[in-house]
Amino acid sequence: MDGFGFTLTGGSALHLQKMSEDTRHKLLQELFGRDSNQIGINYLRISVGASDLDEAPWSYNDLADGETDVQLEKFSLAYDTLYLTPTLKEILEISPKIQIMASPWSPPKWMKDNNDTRGGSLKMEYHDVYAHYLTKYIRAIKSEGITIDALTIQNEPLHPGNNPSLLMLEDQQAEFIKNSLGPAFEKNKIDTKIIVYDHNADRPDYPITILNDPEVAKYIDGSAFHLYGGTINALSEVHKAYPNKNLYFTEQWIGAPGDFAKDFSWHVENLIIGASRNWCKTVLEWNLANDENQDPHTDRGGCDRCLGAITITGDQVTRNPAYYIVAQASKFVPSGSHRIASNLVENIPNVAFKTPKGEKVILIQNKTEEESKVHVQLGKESYAISLKAGAVGTLVIP
Repeated sequence: MDGFGFTLTGGSALHLQKMSEDTRHKLLQELFGRDSNQIGINYLRISVGASDLDEAPWSYNDLADGETDVQLEKFSLAYDTLYLTPTLKEILEISPKIQIMASPWSPPKWMKDNNDTRGGSLKMEYHDVYAHYLTKYIRAIKSEGITIDALTIQNEPLHPGNNPSLLMLEDQQAEFIKNSLGPAFEKNKIDTKIIVYDHNADRPDYPITILNDPEVAKYIDGSAFHLYGGTINALSEVHKAYPNKNLYFTEQWIGAPGDFAKDFSWHVENLIIGASRNWCKTVLEWNLANDENQDPHTDRGGCDRCLGAITITGDQVTRNPAYYIVAQASKFVPSGSHRIASNLVENIPNVAFKTPKGEKVILIQNKTEEESKVHVQLGKESYAISLKAGAVGTLVIP
């Protein structure tokens, strides 16, 4: 397991940086520290340029209409240095080994066939330029002391209705990796992992199609998934086809105002337990933080109902369902843990891990409508726990 965590959107970073320094520091310690009263988030996803939870769409190479910059002479990380990189630097002081995944929502609009931040496709003539753009981004943010462990090629490549967004079908994604991004990473000695797809579980054929070409697959670490469509067990189809390639669960939202019991139950069963049992190395919820109005978000498609794991109002913090969903695992399952086998019992979803220290951690959910006693057999040792109806328990065995 690489970890459990959230997407640190531009809006999340903005709200964190507007807090008083002392309050923000205490909050980040709570989120990323590993003491008994902290939840130990150990993986983050960020956007390359803007996501739809920024104040407005933007890229690192925005130009006036009609202009191009194929040498990327006007490339600038400047906006990230206002909120995002200062937040990441504070997090890295608390959790130096935290891993970070980056995902683009859109290339600069001048590289697209519709010259718009929303929708459209990357022009074939700019494949090499865009590969240079992504390479330049990884180097630029590295100069800020931030290492990008993994890069997904495109957030939700089959959803061009968001703002920003991009339509990128599997054939184009394969072509882009094989002839542009893969060689660019190789030439520039970029060891950031390349991850394909990053969309719903109803299309396992998308990454499988890409991985079917060995000249593309040699550059690819694995595939990423969301669960706004399909079922979580579909991810095992990709694992079965390509067991040597990794799987990542990278995004799932909770709609405001949230329903704690329903949200907690569904997300634990399908993501914390379900994604882990279906070979995912990460389980990430969408959106670490926003304000009481679910701001900021872009116009023309930005999510105006996405409830953050925390709501920040000035220096006041409200902890929402996703905070507790992730904490149920992140607090007890550090990076480097391995999922180990456990049998499934009707109405008792569960998943087990062995931590780097040798502890066994078992998450157990009671899906029945009455209190249940659960017996856990580990070798010659037996443990009995009682879970109330709908409850989730985390059992840690030294």
